[in-house]
Amino acid sequence: MLALLMLGQHLSIAQEEKGIDLEEAILIGLDQNFGVKIAANNQNIAEREVKITKGSLLFPVIDATFLRAYTIDDVTQRFLNSPEPNRIDGAESDNENYSLIALYGLRPEAIYTMRVVGKLAEVSELQAKVMVENTVAAIATAYYRLVLEQQRQKVLETTLELSEARLNIAQVRYELGGAGKRDFLTAQVDYNADRSLLVNQQLAIKNARINLNELLALPPETKLAVKDTIVVENNLILDDLLENAYVHNKEFLITQRNENIAFLSLRETQASRLPSVNLNTSYNNNTLNSDAGFLLFNQRQGFNYGFTASFNVFNGFALNRRIQNAKVQKVNAEYAVQQMEIQLASDIQRAYNIYNTNLQLLDIEYANYKVAVESADINLERFRLGIADYLQFRDAQVNLLTAEDRLITALYNIKEMEIELMRLSGRIFYQGDENRFSLVVK
Repeated sequence: MLALLMLGQHLSIAQEEKGIDLEEAILIGLDQNFGVKIAANNQNIAEREVKITKGSLLFPVIDATFLRAYTIDDVTQRFLNSPEPNRIDGAESDNENYSLIALYGLRPEAIYTMRVVGKLAEVSELQAKVMVENTVAAIATAYYRLVLEQQRQKVLETTLELSEARLNIAQVRYELGGAGKRDFLTAQVDYNADRSLLVNQQLAIKNARINLNELLALPPETKLAVKDTIVVENNLILDDLLENAYVHNKEFLITQRNENIAFLSLRETQASRLPSVNLNTSYNNNTLNSDAGFLLFNQRQGFNYGFTASFNVFNGFALNRRIQNAKVQKVNAEYAVQQMEIQLASDIQRAYNIYNTNLQLLDIEYANYKVAVESADINLERFRLGIADYLQFRDAQVNLLTAEDRLITALYNIKEMEIELMRLSGRIFYQGDENRFSLVVK
């Protein structure tokens, strides 16, 4: 493990008492980030769809109906054995009917339908995990970006202190007549330029803090004090990352699940050629009361049952087209898995190259930083004694600023690529039951 190097007082690691560490920031984000909440809700919807689909396929459909009707009519009737019409004013009749009907269908493709829905639920769960991992990676990157910008501010503050010291020396010399006004004005210009850099850096810090707050679903003006510590891994191995990615990368697992879904969808479509059977049974009770007509009272009650078998003979080749399309989708899903394998390996290789290169640069930049510190100290003392001119001192000052910035940038680049490698290899994981987060190798 490589910790952030002690870059003098201006880059010392200061743990702020009210600061939050990375784990605390991630827990806040996972609790409040709206993207994570939406993904969790979508996962719940998918799980309910599995239950509903299984229920519709495994259990019969039962319908209950009830009817009660009343009529009042003026009735005129003429019967065969009576030439005189029979008139009844206000004849009442009522009809009561209730039934209970159960229908159960046996479709061969239902087995594959249930399996497809199950795989879709797995995809939804993996998508939720992808959202969590991406959010965790984004929060970690934004967190360390804020740390980087704060460290850059400390570097610029130290540079400004050196420029102010140079300006004071130049002013004293100018006032005592030991140097021309040109040196004093040049020192004033360099001092103002360093002030301008510091103002712009404060803007960068504000925006970096807003970016972090956005991921944590906090108001933009929220001021969270981060702990200025960057710890990087120097033991990541490319082969281990690739091997782990093919087992744990959620996006790759989604592609594999989609391949399974395409295969099951083909089988589901092919099973539509097989006959289907519907079983039905019902209980009926019908009661009729009437003041007019031949039938004054009628009641029927009882059960009926039966089954229906159906088999498609010809539907205009529509089923054939569906089967052919399902075969093409299956092939496309296989291609997608192969494409994802290459893309995943390429992404890991690119990130690892950046990670490994910055690890090598870290030693170089640290050695260069130590030389720049020593050179700046020597030139400052020589400038105080009047041995070195302002150009020599300014060059040493700029070299120190550049060396410090390259060193902390190399540290950030290593951490950024480490986070990306952890994400690509599936090594970012969150254990919700224990409220724990980890960015380390499993």
